[in-house]
Amino acid sequence: MTEEINFILDSAKEAMVGSIAHLEKEFLNIRAGKASPQMLGGVFVDYYGSQTPLSQVANINAADARTLTVTPWEKNMLHPIEKAIMIANLGLNPMNNGDNIIINIPALTEERRRDLVKQAKAEAEDAKIGIRNHRKDANSDIKKEEKEGTAEDICKKAEDDVQKLTDSFIKKIDEILADKEAEIMKV
Repeated sequence: MTEEINFILDSAKEAMVGSIAHLEKEFLNIRAGKASPQMLGGVFVDYYGSQTPLSQVANINAADARTLTVTPWEKNMLHPIEKAIMIANLGLNPMNNGDNIIINIPALTEERRRDLVKQAKAEAEDAKIGIRNHRKDANSDIKKEEKEGTAEDICKKAEDDVQKLTDSFIKKIDEILADKEAEIMKV
């Protein structure tokens, strides 16, 4: 195969790997009942006038499977952190004890678990759409190469390779989703 075709295939694979990485990152934000510091990954605190990630102004630990503790590096940040957690609308209720913030993670109800599974399925579908878009981009680049004189059989094989790549990544997304579903539905 030509160098350009190999480059197109490598670019498509790299983009698809990026879609999988993004999906796994999104799945970290979907909590499955046990406390995890990543649950607060999307919380931003007003730190002297600028929005700063919580992890940059405090230490976040999972004390046990149902409790998170947030210890600010500056005492005067307790109230802004507490407020930021409330504003983030994560369904969590922070308690300020004067030294740190304690967050009890409520047990998930059956209905909430189903909602989380729906959310996970939506994220997985978005990832599949991303994979298919990368396939479309690669195939259109291959068609351009064919118009510029690359042999038709080489281009046809490249399109088949892109389809195999797409199928394998879609299968991987389905496996990741199945694992996450099992994790969410486990009581």
